[in-house]
Amino acid sequence: MDLSYGTEAEEFRDEVRKFLAREWQPEELPQGEIKDYIRAFRCKAVEAGYLYRSVPRRYGGSEQPVDVIKAQVIREEFGRARAPAEVGGNGVNMTVPTLLEKGTEDQRELFIRKTIEGDYVWGQGYSEPGSGSDLASVRTRAELSPDGTTWIVNGQKIWTSRGGAATHMFMLVRTEPDAPKHDGITYLLMDLDQPGVTRRPIRQMTGMAGQDTFFEFFFDDAEAPVAWQVGERGQGWYVSRTTLKHERAAIGGADGLGRQFGKLVELAKEMDRSGDPLVRDRLVEIEGRVMAHRYSSFRLFSCQAAGDDPGPLQLMMKLLLTETGHEIALLAQELIGEDALTQPGAVGGRSGGGARGPNKWLDQIMGSLGNSIAGGTSNIQRNIIAERGLGLPRDLAMDAEQH
Repeated sequence: MDLSYGTEAEEFRDEVRKFLAREWQPEELPQGEIKDYIRAFRCKAVEAGYLYRSVPRRYGGSEQPVDVIKAQVIREEFGRARAPAEVGGNGVNMTVPTLLEKGTEDQRELFIRKTIEGDYVWGQGYSEPGSGSDLASVRTRAELSPDGTTWIVNGQKIWTSRGGAATHMFMLVRTEPDAPKHDGITYLLMDLDQPGVTRRPIRQMTGMAGQDTFFEFFFDDAEAPVAWQVGERGQGWYVSRTTLKHERAAIGGADGLGRQFGKLVELAKEMDRSGDPLVRDRLVEIEGRVMAHRYSSFRLFSCQAAGDDPGPLQLMMKLLLTETGHEIALLAQELIGEDALTQPGAVGGRSGGGARGPNKWLDQIMGSLGNSIAGGTSNIQRNIIAERGLGLPRDLAMDAEQH
């Protein structure tokens, strides 16, 4: 199997490496100057055509031809140099692609540049108490103002990632209460800095809380301009499927799974269990899953490069990643034993939890449970694979709920 990218790609790799060697030199900068340096570096990387390649220049991107091999080379080299790539989070991964596909020209002009430059941070307003994977059951409602220019929103959203830092939210609201479940929902964008919005952090079982964790939001006559409605009124369900497609693609990426498995092997050695036949058997089983995910990623990559349809494989990647990550977490939980009863310290040991020992795996153990929910629960993923990938009949329970 030839896994090389070819001569042209390697020449491009050399070009990227030279750029990084020249432009990314943060080592001796004072801490207070790092943020501005990163922003300036990203601007240079955009100008060179390395970041935001799918975003038109008029919105702040580099507007490059689609080339999955070059994109992969860029990811590898930026990662190797530990250089900042594109701004992460819901904004770049979900809002920007959705606006490029479904938004108006005014919406693209207003939001995309400020999002990719990091000025706008986007929260996701989908889940509600009692409405998680079944987004069509949302109850947060929106009504038009008397002059017809503004949506007035009332309700609650929950499990919003980075809710403390979010400046804006993309959300699903019910605008036609008498319409069928999927047809009475509208997709809105909202500025969160207004009197009608209250946000509260959700303290998790890990004790984690703060700006970058989950928040819940309450809307009391909050306002969103009609001009910030994405797609047609009552058609938000179909717009949301565009957004979730990009979220599942991001969550399903193979980066990091191999490194995670490598750390699991190190943990087995650290706990003096690497010679245990039962542990070795579990490690072999997990490594098989990791390799299956890796080579499936290569297959997807090859199909994209050749313009071929990968079939149902693409639908399976997020579920495979979630299940493999959970298997890694379960074995880690068994390996750390009594250390699982102590609270891990923060990175660098800067918390009352003490130094980070084997119990640092608790973050991964708890996180693996959350990954089975994020971007669509594992059961919903199985339904998608069965219905769209394998052509099986639709779940009768889902049909019954819609009537």
